[in-house]
Amino acid sequence: MHIQGIEHVPSQGAYIVAANHISIYAPPFILAFWPHILETIGAEVVFRRPGQGQLLRLYGTIPVHRNGYDHELLERMIDLLRQGRRVMIAPEGQRSHQVAMQRARPGIAYVVEQSGAPVIPVGVVGTTPDLWQRMCRGERPRLELRISRPLILPPLEGKGEARRAARQQNADLVMRHIAGLLPQEYHGYYAGQAIPPASQADQ
Repeated sequence: MHIQGIEHVPSQGAYIVAANHISIYAPPFILAFWPHILETIGAEVVFRRPGQGQLLRLYGTIPVHRNGYDHELLERMIDLLRQGRRVMIAPEGQRSHQVAMQRARPGIAYVVEQSGAPVIPVGVVGTTPDLWQRMCRGERPRLELRISRPLILPPLEGKGEARRAARQQNADLVMRHIAGLLPQEYHGYYAGQAIPPASQADQ
């Protein structure tokens, strides 16, 4: 296991951890090595699975209903951040089941807009869906946690459709920073749009 950029994590205050989500192995990997307790969410359907559901409940994972707009969940995350807690979000809204990232949903931008919390882009490498099978075969896959400096999203302007478009643009910006932490084959929808960590101060 290789962890890079842990020094970028703020010692105090609320923030959002935004990471790519390849498989069920990515969130536990982040949680196990993160220096602070993170509030996290998980698909409601997983809570009904033996073993996995029990682990989610023991950790205190917040269930999310993926079908439709879960306004109650968004408001709960905003409230946690306003209390000074730290929240982990997968901007894609679901597992990609492949290394290539999907396009972000605008929910993360709404949470940032309402809470004012900074975002810490995190790139996770190696947590592929076949990770457990590979380990059972005696392989030692390299797992990497790449952490970027906190990102302050641009303020949103406009109303209605213009504001919704601005939220999507901010969500895409987060994913472009995550892509900048990942190998090229992970970029997926954001191929050719990645923002390398060295240029983040200019964004």
